[in-house]
Amino acid sequence: MFTLRSKTVAALLAAGALATGLTACSSGSSSNSASSSASSPASSTSTGSTGSSAAAMTDQPFGAACAAVPKDGAGSFSGMAKDPVATAASNNPLLSTLVTAVKTAGLVDTLNSAQNVTVFAPTNDAFAKLPKDTLAAVLADKAKLTKILTYHVSPTRLAPTALAGTHKTLEGSDLSVTGSGEDFTVNTNAKVLCGNVQTANATVYIVDTVLMPTS
Repeated sequence: MFTLRSKTVAALLAAGALATGLTACSSGSSSNSASSSASSPASSTSTGSTGSSAAAMTDQPFGAACAAVPKDGAGSFSGMAKDPVATAASNNPLLSTLVTAVKTAGLVDTLNSAQNVTVFAPTNDAFAKLPKDTLAAVLADKAKLTKILTYHVSPTRLAPTALAGTHKTLEGSDLSVTGSGEDFTVNTNAKVLCGNVQTANATVYIVDTVLMPTS
């Protein structure tokens, strides 16, 4: 009888110990699982946030001259994005000489009605680099002025990631862009001062030199 009872007690104690061990393991596993589960979303969120930030940066205008663009109003980045490109340029004080040239050439409607184009827009200072008599002669010759201005327009809307390379222009000949990131040069001598500026129908790259077709 004593032996039987001892064996029964021993069995009960062993069963209790086993249950306790299983409970402890289950608790630890649950805790680890919860910890893993809690860390996974945080990790995912962090990655997603970084990706979004990178994408947002890519979509923004870039370059030192962007600081000279008005912060608000029709000539600001958000204001220009609402208008077609010739109208948008007319609201930007950096591009008043270009706008005068476009009006003189009768290209306002042509540019405003174009779809998904890229415009390399020379600043007022870019036009000022030209000798006064040369600029006056160009403005007085509508055919030549039209040729020069259409050479600044590519019929493809180019994002910064697709900007480097050789591109056909509305004038008919090619221009080339070298560089990457936020540092681009057009035809070896025109630096992009403020790039990836969006208008309703175009992406604009403001440059420091007037581009001249070779033919």
